[in-house]
Amino acid sequence: MTGRDGAGGHGADLPGANPAPRGPGSREDGESSDLATLAKGGRTNFFGFLLRLVARLPFLFIAGRFYGADQLGRFASALIIIEIGGQLATLGLKRGLAKEMGQGDREEAAVIADGLLLSLLFSSLLAGILFVFPEPMFPNGMNSRWDLLLPFALVFLAVTEVMLAALAFRYNIAATVRSRAVVEPWVLSIAAGALLFVPALAEGGLAISYLLSVAAAAITAFVPMLRMYGLPHGWTPQTMRLLRLARENLPLALADAIEWGTRRLDIAILGFFVSPATVGVYYVAVQVASLPQKLKTSFEPILGPVIVRKLNEKDYAAIARQVCQAGFWIIAAQTGVALALGITGEAVMGLVGPGFVGGTGALAFLLLAEVVAATAVVSEAALIYLARIRNLVVSIVTICLQAALTVGLITLAQRLGLAEAFQAASVALALGLALGFASITKSRMLGRMLGESINNFRWPLIWAIAPAVAVGYLFTLLPEWIELALGVPAILGTYGLVIWRKGFGPEDRVLFKSGGKTAANPADEVLPSAERGR
Repeated sequence: MTGRDGAGGHGADLPGANPAPRGPGSREDGESSDLATLAKGGRTNFFGFLLRLVARLPFLFIAGRFYGADQLGRFASALIIIEIGGQLATLGLKRGLAKEMGQGDREEAAVIADGLLLSLLFSSLLAGILFVFPEPMFPNGMNSRWDLLLPFALVFLAVTEVMLAALAFRYNIAATVRSRAVVEPWVLSIAAGALLFVPALAEGGLAISYLLSVAAAAITAFVPMLRMYGLPHGWTPQTMRLLRLARENLPLALADAIEWGTRRLDIAILGFFVSPATVGVYYVAVQVASLPQKLKTSFEPILGPVIVRKLNEKDYAAIARQVCQAGFWIIAAQTGVALALGITGEAVMGLVGPGFVGGTGALAFLLLAEVVAATAVVSEAALIYLARIRNLVVSIVTICLQAALTVGLITLAQRLGLAEAFQAASVALALGLALGFASITKSRMLGRMLGESINNFRWPLIWAIAPAVAVGYLFTLLPEWIELALGVPAILGTYGLVIWRKGFGPEDRVLFKSGGKTAANPADEVLPSAERGR
C-alpha cells in the first residue's frame, strides 16, 4: 500500500512495532481482545459522559439565570480564542506523544517532561500575546477586568492535554474521566455559584470560575501521571529533539486545532452578526450539544493504539472492522442522546431561563451535526497514521467550507428578515453540512487506502429512531417537568430497547459486558488501578 504521506512510511516506526508472532488461531483471539479493549475504554469514558452531563447542567443554569445571556455571550466569545490556542499549544502531542514514547530509546518520564516543557513554553508565549493584545477575545466587549486573566487558562489547557495523553498511553482513561468529567465541570459550577455571593468578585465570576476549573483539572491529571511515571532521572531538556518533535507533530497539532475550531468558528462568526445575548443563547445550545460530542472521544485514546498494532501487522481489514465497529457504537449512542435532548429541546433550554428557549432550533441542528461527525472522527483515528498530510488538507477544506456556509446562510437569513434565533440556527446548519462533507471525504479516503468499505450506518438505527420520536412527541404534550423527568428516560429506553434487539449483534454487545481480565492486555488497567503503573 502506498501514499502514506508524513506517517513515517510503514508501521515499523510506530509504537508497538515488531509484535510477537502469533500462532494458528490466535488472530481471532487478537480480534476479540481488541474489541474488548475498545469496549472497555468506551465504557469508562461513557461513565464520564454521564458525570459531565450531571455537572454541566448546574453551570448552565447558574450562568443563564444569574449572570444572563449578555455576560454568557461575551464569555463564550473569549473562550473560542483561549481553547483553540490551548489545542495549538499541545503541538500535536495529544496524539503524537504515544509514538514518541513508543520509540523505547528514552525513559518515558523524560519524554513526557520534554513534551510538557515544549507545551508550557508555547502556551506561555500565546498567553502572553493575548494578555498584551486581548482585543481578538472580546469582539463584543468584556464583562469585567477579570476577563483579562483568561489567557492564563490557555497554559493549563495545554499541559493537561499532554498529561492525559501520557496517561492514555498506558490505557488510564479513568484519569481523563476524573479530570475532564468530574473535577473541571464541578469546580466550574460550584465556583460560579459561590462567587455570586462575593461582591468584589461577582462581576468576574464566569472568568474566575473558569480559571479555577482548568487549574483544578490540571492538578487532577498531574497527580496520577506522577504516580504512574515518576520524576525523570537525570533529565535535561533536549532542545533539538524538542524542535524536531514540534515540526513532526505540526500536522497533528493543526488537525486537532481545526477539529476544535469547527466547534468554535460558529460562535466566533455569529458574534459579528448578532447581539451578545443571542451568542449567549447559542453558547448554551452548544454546551448541551457538546454532551453527546464527548461520546466519540470515549474511544479515541483506545482506538489509536489498537490501530497502530494492526498497522504493524499490516492487517488492514482488521483496521477497517475496528473503525466501523467503534463508529457504529458512537453513532448509536449519540443518536439516542440527540433524540432525548432534541425532542425535549424547549424544556431543556427553558431550564437555563425563559429567554433561552429561542435556541431550540440551533440545538436540534447542533445535535444532528454531532451524529454526522462521528464517521469523520473514527476515520481520522487511522488517517493520522496513514496519511496525516492529506487528512490535514481535508480538515482545512472542511473549516473553510464551514466559514463560507456560515457567512452565506446567516447573510441569507438576514436578507430574508428572519429573527436572530433563526440566524443562529442557520449557523448550526452550516456546521452540520461541513461536518457531513468531512465524514464522507475521510471515510472514502480511508476506505481506498485500506481496500475496505468504511460505513458506520446501519438500517436498524432508523427502526429505533421512529418509535423513540413517537414516544417523545407524546411527552411534549405534557407539562415540562414531566417531559424532562419522564420523557427523556422514556425516549432513551424506547430507542435503546429497539437498537439492542434489532441493531446489536454479539460483537456489539461486548460494549455492555465487563468480561474477564486478560493479563496480556494492558487495557484491563483502564480503571483507576491503572495508576499503580506497570
